[in-house]
Amino acid sequence: MTDVTSPLAELSRAGVSVWLDDLSRQRIVSGDLQRLIDERHVVGVTTNPTIFANALSDSDDYSAQIAELAKQGKTPSEAVVALTTHDVATGCDLFRKHFLESGGKDGRVSIEVEPALAHDAAGSIREGKLLWNLVDRENVMIKVPATVEGLEAITELTAVGISVNVTLIFSLQRHREVINAYLTGLEKAKAAGLDLSKIRSVASFFVSRVDTEIDKRLDAMDSDEARSLRGKAGIANARLAYEVFEQAFASERAKLLLASGANLQRPLWASTGVKDPAFRDTLYVEELVADNVINTMPEKTMEATFEHGVIKGDTVSGTYAESNEVLDRLAGLGISYNEVTDLLEKEGIEKFTVSWNQLLQTVQDALNRSKES
Repeated sequence: MTDVTSPLAELSRAGVSVWLDDLSRQRIVSGDLQRLIDERHVVGVTTNPTIFANALSDSDDYSAQIAELAKQGKTPSEAVVALTTHDVATGCDLFRKHFLESGGKDGRVSIEVEPALAHDAAGSIREGKLLWNLVDRENVMIKVPATVEGLEAITELTAVGISVNVTLIFSLQRHREVINAYLTGLEKAKAAGLDLSKIRSVASFFVSRVDTEIDKRLDAMDSDEARSLRGKAGIANARLAYEVFEQAFASERAKLLLASGANLQRPLWASTGVKDPAFRDTLYVEELVADNVINTMPEKTMEATFEHGVIKGDTVSGTYAESNEVLDRLAGLGISYNEVTDLLEKEGIEKFTVSWNQLLQTVQDALNRSKES
């Protein structure tokens, strides 16, 4: 029976696409991913190096493929690419129906370029094309970090018709630059005669990590004003990112591309699992409801929303003055917005690099065991 009454159903009706922030072969082969598609309104999946590191370290489902890769003499890096693109391609097949029914808007599965390439535009472009061709599904999205160098990669991948998920966006200024990179890529694609309607992009704006960093600084101040701002920065920042999105795609430049068949670069709320037990576990879902956005959730957050989420319709539009006031009050306390967002970008890349290295080591060990047996 199709669920039409749960908070996740209400969220979908409010214009928010529910994506799962997790993928593993176990989820696929057990039928769990299909269950979430059928019962939890999941219409897409995001992955990252941490997700794949966890998937490979916790499961025997990769053993047969690893044995075959060992016979072929693959390096750990080559094996990781083979293992992850296999899962992503299979995931894309599961979402094919949603992809077609939504006209390409949803039914997407993302795979990220190697984190070591975050500051290497040419390397990101090269690997982005490689992953696109290896997955070989039109509903895959290539994830590229929103570093300064990543902006060039976003443009060039978009220009050749590759759909890009721009990840690790923390600041409003970088969000503007990401949208500009996408629009520039669309302009190049249009000049090359490509079908713009086939190109999609999302801008993954991170939420809870902003609160984690800023609340740590607020707690150190130990004042009533500081305490009153706890848990407010992440939502305010994301709401203002939606304003940036609205303004950018109302521009004459964007309108010209949209009239030529191009698509909006939808905001995607990432890092929406609540890390502070003092906050409601559905906070970053309920307070970021707006049309044309995606919320990619860990399963725990998704289940919490399904069970007791309160969806009140659009909770973003009309909040921009209030959101700016939050950022102004933080600045008044001496908390530097730019310092925080720069730090979070740097830490985000470092964390994914650590996970990537763990993933390589896990696969190296598995390849060695396979060769010995």
